[in-house]
Amino acid sequence: MKIREVVELLNARVVSGHERLDNEVEYGFSSDLMSDVLTVETDNLLLLTGLANVQTIRTAEMSDINKIIFVRRKKATEEMISLAAENDMILIECDYSMFKTSGILFKSGIKPIY
Repeated sequence: MKIREVVELLNARVVSGHERLDNEVEYGFSSDLMSDVLTVETDNLLLLTGLANVQTIRTAEMSDINKIIFVRRKKATEEMISLAAENDMILIECDYSMFKTSGILFKSGIKPIY
């Protein structure tokens, strides 16, 4: 599924990576625990999290994750957006809960990693 389709499905807002909306995503992982994110070893992954801070961007960078959706109306700061741009990441803000966001994406064909 293309990122632009994900954005439309979730009625979300892209805050970084507008030029990469035609990139594909196959898998999704939902977590607020960055220690869990560090254990994920899957390519083409979309991270859903409510943890909106610079550490989330750093953790995603270490885990080779370049697509992040912030759920529960969380907002990316300018520092996060700048760091994401430096690392060619897509950042998306979504008003839905993590549960609802995960369900919509799963129903639409995004695969869980386990």
